[in-house]
Amino acid sequence: MGITPLDIHNKEFTRGFRGYDEDEVNEFLDQVIKDFEKVIREKKQLEERVNEAEEKLNHFSDIEETLNRSILVAQETADEVKNNANKEAKLIIKEAEKNADRIVNDALSKSRQVSMEIEELKKQAKVFRTRLKMLVEAQLDIIDNSDWEDLFELDSSEDDEQEQLYESTDFAHGYTHDTDVDSSSS
Repeated sequence: MGITPLDIHNKEFTRGFRGYDEDEVNEFLDQVIKDFEKVIREKKQLEERVNEAEEKLNHFSDIEETLNRSILVAQETADEVKNNANKEAKLIIKEAEKNADRIVNDALSKSRQVSMEIEELKKQAKVFRTRLKMLVEAQLDIIDNSDWEDLFELDSSEDDEQEQLYESTDFAHGYTHDTDVDSSSS
């Protein structure tokens, strides 16, 4: 800084024969000192305000830079999360497709197995039906056989013999029954 208020205050002028009015010069110098001091104070205040503004500007610049970095990090993180989600989705889809293929193949295999079992059951049912039909036909043949007719044409003598056989068995049963009753009562 060049000149100070103190320099103005201490300035001595050489006196000349017909120089300026000393009181006027001193008065003017006092006014210049006051104005100069005021300017210096204002300058200091303005410098302080500029320093404060610069500090705030630096602070806000730091905040802006931090925010920009945060935004970049957030964007990178979002991109990374998105990429990971896409990769995971692709893996899930692949796994689901594999499972779907396996399920379809298992279902086809079971379907073939069931079809084969159905065919086997059909064959067994045909064999059973054929055997049953043969058995029923054989039984019908036995029923239709003429030997039955011979049985129905028994002689009356044979009928008499059978009646006597029945009567004798009844008598034997009655006798044994009476003896059983007698032995149980005693």
